[in-house]
This record gives sequence, C-alpha cells and structure tokens, in this order.
Amino acid sequence: MSPPPDLILDLASVHAGGVPILGALSFAVRAGETLALTGPSGIGKSTLLRVVAGLHRGYRGSVTGPATQGRIAMVFQDPNLLPWRSARDNLTLTTRCTPDQAAHWLGAVGLGDKPDHMPRQLSLGQQRRLALARAFAAGPRLLLLDEPFVSLDPGLADEMMALFEDLRATHPVTTLLVTHDPREADRLADRILRLQGSPARLAGAA
Repeated sequence: MSPPPDLILDLASVHAGGVPILGALSFAVRAGETLALTGPSGIGKSTLLRVVAGLHRGYRGSVTGPATQGRIAMVFQDPNLLPWRSARDNLTLTTRCTPDQAAHWLGAVGLGDKPDHMPRQLSLGQQRRLALARAFAAGPRLLLLDEPFVSLDPGLADEMMALFEDLRATHPVTTLLVTHDPREADRLADRILRLQGSPARLAGAA
C-alpha cells in the first residue's frame, strides 16, 4: 500500500501583482516521497514553492495535508546564510539545535572542521552544504528545495546530490524539489511533474 498524501495542492490560480503566473493545478506528495517540479526558467516553479512555504499569498485554492502542520524547511537558490555569524551559529540560531547537534550536522555535510568559519570564508559549494545542513537540522516534516545545486560545476553538483541522497536516506522527509535540470530530477525524484504554458499548468492537464 502506498503511503498516504502528506501534502495536497488544489490551486485554481496563482498571481503576482494582478498578473496570472500559474493556472489551475492539483497534485499530492506522498509521505517520504521526493517529487520534482520541472519546467523552463521563469515559468513559476519557485513561486509555486513559495506558495507551499506560505511566503506567497497571491493564490486561490488550498494547500493542505499533514506536512503543512509540521515544520517546513527550505533551501533556496542563494544559501541565505547569516553573514555575520559562524557556520555553527548559522545552525544553532536558526534551528535552535544544540552546539553538539550542530557539530553533528556540520560533520554530516563535510564541514566538521569549519565550525568557526564565517560564510565569506566558505566556498559556494561549502555554503550550499551549510544550507543543506541547516535544513535537515531543523527536523522538517516537509523539505522544499529551490534549485539547490544551480551554478555549481558538474562535479560539485554531483557531490551535492550524493550528499542529499545520504542525508535523505538516514533522515527521510517529504520533499518538493524545483529544478530545471532533467538529470537532477531523474536522479533524485520518485516522481516528476512538468510545468508548461502561460499561465503555467501541469503538462498533460486539460
């Protein structure tokens, strides 16, 4: 038997400044599933993720399911770290984990020797690792990933995908992944949905 839906979207429309971005679309994400949303840049994938996160209110419809009642963590295209705080503080201050727990998560993403480094002292790849550690350290019921590996060279992107796979294997979480990279979606997702058109709808939808 398949796991029950953890996240259910039933949207009539999504708009910004009165301009329609997304048309009617409905889908569900099962508990523990990784669902990828793909489509060309600018079609509204990130906006849809912001709707799920509660960061965009310009929509008609509903976002429901057990995952919306639990903790939600989001990894953005930009790592969005606290620039004036150390790697350790970026975990403890934002997730309220203990210093020992922060040390565990830093070690899990290969930054165990850099707890006192400031974000500016870390490479982009290391900043992305820290952002991923912060998301998992929050103990989320729902994980939202918005192009988390964009702008990385292929080798580094492959390392980051492997790291995510390792973390997900030991800490299962319902995940909604936005990506324009078909290879990334094929590798990481259990299912893939594609947005197309203007306003965008799910491919194959009437």
